[in-house]
Amino acid sequence: MARPLGRREQVLPSRPIPFLWRYVRLRPWHFGVLAAVIVGAAASAVAVQYGMKLLVDAMAAGGERRSADVWTPLALFLGLIVLENALWRTGGWLGCRTVVASCVDLRIDLFKYLTGHPMRYFNEHFAGALGNRITATGTAAGSIYGGLAWKITPPVVDFLGAVVVLFTVDWRMAVALIGFVLLVALLITGFGIRGRSRHQRYAAQAAHVGGELVDAVSNVWTIKAFSARDRESERLAQEIGIEARAHRRSWMYLEKARVIHDLCLAVMAGGMLLWAIVLWRAGRVTPGDVVLVSALTFRILHGSRDLALALVDATQQLGAIADTLRVIVQPHALDDPDRPLEAADGTLDLIDVRFSYPDGREVFRGLDLHIPAGQKVGIVGPSGAGKSTLVHLIQRLDDVGGGRILIDGHDIRAVSQDSLRAMIAVVPQETALFNRSIRENIRYGRPAASDAEVEEAARMAFCDSFIRDLPEGYDTLVGERGVMLSGGQRQRLGIARAFLKDAPILILDEATSALDTHSEAEIQVALAGLVRGRTVLAVAHRLSTVANFDRILVLHDGRIVEDGPPGRLLEQGGLYATLWRMQVEGFRRDAGPE
Repeated sequence: MARPLGRREQVLPSRPIPFLWRYVRLRPWHFGVLAAVIVGAAASAVAVQYGMKLLVDAMAAGGERRSADVWTPLALFLGLIVLENALWRTGGWLGCRTVVASCVDLRIDLFKYLTGHPMRYFNEHFAGALGNRITATGTAAGSIYGGLAWKITPPVVDFLGAVVVLFTVDWRMAVALIGFVLLVALLITGFGIRGRSRHQRYAAQAAHVGGELVDAVSNVWTIKAFSARDRESERLAQEIGIEARAHRRSWMYLEKARVIHDLCLAVMAGGMLLWAIVLWRAGRVTPGDVVLVSALTFRILHGSRDLALALVDATQQLGAIADTLRVIVQPHALDDPDRPLEAADGTLDLIDVRFSYPDGREVFRGLDLHIPAGQKVGIVGPSGAGKSTLVHLIQRLDDVGGGRILIDGHDIRAVSQDSLRAMIAVVPQETALFNRSIRENIRYGRPAASDAEVEEAARMAFCDSFIRDLPEGYDTLVGERGVMLSGGQRQRLGIARAFLKDAPILILDEATSALDTHSEAEIQVALAGLVRGRTVLAVAHRLSTVANFDRILVLHDGRIVEDGPPGRLLEQGGLYATLWRMQVEGFRRDAGPE
């Protein structure tokens, strides 16, 4: 079973070996017993060969065949076969549970760590590539854990067992086997390490192609609208061609390693068997010893081939994991303290706030703002003035470069991000919906809410009626990003989600700017109930949506150039009045005769 999730993720190692070892340490008994069972099964397989030697020697002994004691070695031989198979099956059952559960854990941990990055991180990476990396890392980890259990440990035990057994035949054979296998192991391992860069380049390009493909599929409407199917196919073919070349280089390197290994092991197997026959002709070993040397040599031959391929494959998989950790397990740009933000009234203070984008563009320089609890504040201004950046900083989707943001006197950087955002409900310009039922999407605002509470929130957002008209009502699936619903319907579900969350602070980030006039009028009715009794910050493109608010902030070039009730700002004739006049004139033109 996968382990239960805690509230906060632990720091993940950024190198592949410590990263994989972390999940072994989480299940020491499972992995320990698995290792013991696999070692026991491999040791039994070597003992089976020794049992065959005893049987052959008993059959080859001089004297009357009917009186020869072959039944004891036969019973030992068959008993060891039964034991070996029982241990392999036990190892398979335990390995299935242990490896699968560990791969579940590491993918969940990678996802949790990924979601701890600030929003600008996701603007710099393909969503599809990030998802592919997490999936590929789970597959690679499973391959490494499984390869270690069934492809690496057994050949190593075979080799050690063969050394012990060969000491009973001729100590020189045991020493020769040790020297030869160590030489081949060093050669193949060094060859594999030198090829790691090829495997990493292939993994990185494969993830990039996955991201390009997801990006193209998610923008299929644009591709169709601009007759770009051939262009996008050619672009994708070019990227896949780069991936194919990297794949071929990685693959052919593996083939070279296999050729070197096969040549070395053929020389070893032939030499050991020839040596055993020469000793038999000299009367220094028994026929059973020759059979034993032959069986062990060929077992090592096949086992070491598996071992070499597993080591090279592990190197390739480690390269893929290293690429994922390089991209995802970067230090989080935002610290996340353990201290929770207790129940808030909703008073907001920005003190000498400074913020710049990573490219150096300055947005705020010494911004000061006080918003009492329960006040409804509209934030307006031209594009690029810093409106959305301001509400992002309040949600701590990014950190201020200087100064402080306080909620009820608490610096938001001193409390956990989850507890901060639990105090804030957001209705964005386009409500993001999961491809789940309407009930699940509304309940996302408060997972513990009952069905009755979900339906009450829907009624308050004026979406209960259209939901009940759908074929499956609240159990209707909305499609990817809510494509089965209209823009107004999606927005009302977002408002219902905010009603259900019932947070003291409400942020409306241009919540009606993407809607037609009729839909906006319907949404405004729902918003009127939502804003009641809360501290509200509404980024507004359409000034009519904040005309009845307590206060308007007019931003320009990252500065508050006007601040006051909307009526007073209109009388002052400043930037707000200019923006208002421009919108009113635009509405008149739209309403006039064609």
